Amino acid sequence: MVTPFPGGVGLSGLRVYDWPAVDGVCGGSPHVHLACAECYYVIGGRGSVQTLTRRGFAETALHEGVVAWFTPGTIHRLVNDGDLRIIVVMQNSGLPEAGDAVFPFPAEVLADEESYLAHAGAGDENAARRRRDLALEGFLELRRRVESGEDAALDDFYRAAVRLKRGVLDDWEERWRGGALASAERTGEHLTLLRDGKITHLAEADIHVVPARGPRPGMCGRLDTHDPSEGGSPY
Repeated sequence: MVTPFPGGVGLSGLRVYDWPAVDGVCGGSPHVHLACAECYYVIGGRGSVQTLTRRGFAETALHEGVVAWFTPGTIHRLVNDGDLRIIVVMQNSGLPEAGDAVFPFPAEVLADEESYLAHAGAGDENAARRRRDLALEGFLELRRRVESGEDAALDDFYRAAVRLKRGVLDDWEERWRGGALASAERTGEHLTLLRDGKITHLAEADIHVVPARGPRPGMCGRLDTHDPSEGGSPY
């Protein structure tokens, strides 16, 4: 596997959708990652990221210069208050592209893998918008349940999400071993060489340029991707 960025991360440029939603704000599709953390570096505009965890619902303001990151299990939704533009950094480049994202669709869709997959695809912006609206429907209901004190609400969603991804976990592990883990192990090899006074890896120094590909519709906005081996993050 080709890993074009240090540490085995993924990188994309994102312009968050300005599509109005049923709750009166504009933005992208709520979703969750099961194995990957992610980071936002805001380069322009303003907005927020809504999150839902065991700590409840929260809304974090985003504006130029803000860096916000969160761990697996954080259900999140980007809100665009005006030309929100973000550099997205994803842990474990390759896993998000291989499906490490689950939409909080209504429970009856999550319970049926065939129905879930039919709604989760988005080949164009019209399909992406329909997907966003369905994910938002489920997200708002999940938020209502969490805020009303239903302790089992999040666990029900997490279990449904894991059931949907059982068949791809071996593939995810292979990608992780060839990407992020291999990158970390190379650092250990370099440290061993340095302790021995060897310069082998330094003599192989080079610069790499990864061209942008896009824009294309993603989960949260229009993407410029920067990973020719995997296609960038799914945002």
